[in-house]
Amino acid sequence: MDHDSPHPIPLRILGTGEYIPSRRVDSNEFDRRWSKPDGWTRRHVGIDYRHFAGADEPASMMAAQAAQDALRRADLRADQVDAVISVSGVMEQAIPCTAALVQRRLGLSGSRIPAFDVNATCLGFLVALDLVASAIATHRFRRVLLVAGEVASAGLDWDDTDTAALFGDGAAAVVVEAAGKGDASCLLATHMETHSEGTEFCQVRAGGTRVRLSDGAGQFSAASRFEMSGRATYRLAAQKLPGFMRALFDRANVAAGDLKRLVPHQASVKALDHLQRALRLPQDSLVRILETQGNQMAASIPLALHHAIEHGDLRRGDLFAMVGSGAGLSFAGAVLRY
Repeated sequence: MDHDSPHPIPLRILGTGEYIPSRRVDSNEFDRRWSKPDGWTRRHVGIDYRHFAGADEPASMMAAQAAQDALRRADLRADQVDAVISVSGVMEQAIPCTAALVQRRLGLSGSRIPAFDVNATCLGFLVALDLVASAIATHRFRRVLLVAGEVASAGLDWDDTDTAALFGDGAAAVVVEAAGKGDASCLLATHMETHSEGTEFCQVRAGGTRVRLSDGAGQFSAASRFEMSGRATYRLAAQKLPGFMRALFDRANVAAGDLKRLVPHQASVKALDHLQRALRLPQDSLVRILETQGNQMAASIPLALHHAIEHGDLRRGDLFAMVGSGAGLSFAGAVLRY
């Protein structure tokens, strides 16, 4: 995700979209579940409400709905993209990839349009965007659909007061293409770092080949739940964040004050507050949707981008950055001119 002398890549965001699951879950529902005083969960996680997907809202369906929304705003048909890339942190099923399921839901079964997944947990959108930009720069692709459908609620431990109320379900989609001559839209720089001393801080041990059903149903079930060491994650992230942000901004030759908006992964209130303090950002320059969305894993950054554009917080020509952290522990960021 890094090169010695980055050059801006002509890249234009054509359209963004979202899908909000049917069930709204207010934080006071968790208060009652945990026998806490009214407002305890809201104060604890900083979230008013989030949405959870129903049985009839699988990840690929939500991603396809968000994709249709983004395509409509871009004034495009689904068959006018060169690739469909799913960036979800958790796949709908182990095989085939989620992007193939989304491709079918978009009515593209006979199109031969390539569909594949890029999994970098909560950073999937940024990593895929970097790969797509390189493909656009080499004329491999001209226009790409990026989708993220996340059902975080499927793997939560409902008795864990640190994580159960933090996450939300939902989907987002973004259509990007090569910017035309005279178009200022571009990707200035990207940067990614992985600090693997944090690999065990956020994990789901089952779902691959590590913990198997043959190990016993009880062990498999327990390993299928999301496990997070919140304090250890925060300490490592806080330690590594300043150096990462300096590297990102140096590569883009910008300063934090040059940005119209910073679009972060909605990891937690504590993480967002720390980012704002560390960069000394004005209150309104950090895009926050955590209070009404929760942490939606890989859908979080593209959904925050969608909200910033829809609410007029980002206008053509504005300089902005997207940044986040993910399990690994990894950081990724991108600086763009919208």
